[in-house]
Formats: sequence, structure tokens, C-alpha cells
Amino acid sequence: MNTREKFSIVLLCFGLLLAILPLSSGRSFIVKPQKLLPELLSEDTWLSVDQVARFVVSEDNTVQIIDLRSPEEFRIMNIPGSVNVPYSELLNSDPGTYLKVGANFNIFYSNGDMNSNSALAISKGLNYKNTFVMKGGLNEWFNTVMNSSFRGDKISARENSLFETRTRAKNMFIEMNSMPDSLKLKFIEAKHLARKKLDGGCE
Repeated sequence: MNTREKFSIVLLCFGLLLAILPLSSGRSFIVKPQKLLPELLSEDTWLSVDQVARFVVSEDNTVQIIDLRSPEEFRIMNIPGSVNVPYSELLNSDPGTYLKVGANFNIFYSNGDMNSNSALAISKGLNYKNTFVMKGGLNEWFNTVMNSSFRGDKISARENSLFETRTRAKNMFIEMNSMPDSLKLKFIEAKHLARKKLDGGCE
């Protein structure tokens, strides 16, 4: 498939998206399609799982990772530090309610890319600038981070750094998701409270 065909398919999908998205919060897109489309197609809107893993490991409070899956899926496993905003909930309200004010990155992820890309289109269509997608979703997180291993006799400094980050993110993921539900809930609440205090909010 050539670039022109890919572009045509994207245009078609985008048109369908605009036609069927139920923005029941009473808001409509304020960014013109001719401006929005290049932004959605830009590689700058996608972050790799390795980039997200670095944010997780550094516990960067200028980043908010948003899990679009169901509460049940989120409870079973999630990326450490992420918050759960089910996709259906995002559709039925203003995304600004959930986007972290002042964050450099609000990063959507799901199992794959479909819901994340739709969430990105909605948020950027409503002119929220600092929204991104973790490319490949949780499926790619498992492929790249959870299944990472060192192969070979030699490793460059860059490869070593990448491997260390993946290993630390993997260990954090396992530790977080091996907790009993009651402890996990307390851990998540404590993280959110600490983050709110750092952001200048109140208890």
C-alpha cells in the first residue's frame, strides 16, 4: 500500500470518526480538520513504550499516563503510576476533566492503538495540546519491556542504558501488579495524593 492510499484511508477514518463520535459533554471540535489531521498523523504525537518506561522509572510528575481500559482490566494489571479513565467515560465527558493541568505529557494507552488514537483525536480536536499516545499500547509494552532480555556477548552503553530502564520498569510493573487488590488500591491512592500535593492541590 503506497502513501497516497494510506493517506486516503486515514482521511476516510477521520471523516467517520468526526461523524460518529458522541461528544455528549455538549462540546464540539474547535480545531479545523485541515489543521487537526496533520497533527494526528505526526509522529510527534506517538511515544514509544521505551519513552514511557523512562517516565515510569523516573516517576516524572510532569507526566500523566491514562489507561483507557475498563476498571476490571485496570485492576488486574496496569502501568505503574497510570490512572484509569475508561474510554466510554472519556467519550461521555470533557477530556479536560481528566487531563493533568500543566503536564508536559498526558499519555493515552489501551491494549492496542484504536481507543488511544480516538482519544487523541477527541482531545486534540478540542484543542488540548499536550496529549499523546503510547504506540502499540499494553501489547507493545509486554513485547518490548516485559519480554526484554540481554542477548550476545557485547552491549553498547546506549543498549545497556535501554536494557536497565526496561528492567527497572518491568520490575516496577511486576511489583505493582503482584500486590493484593486492597494494597494496590491504597498504593494508587497514596500516589495520587502525593502527586496532588506536589501540584499544589489540597487533600
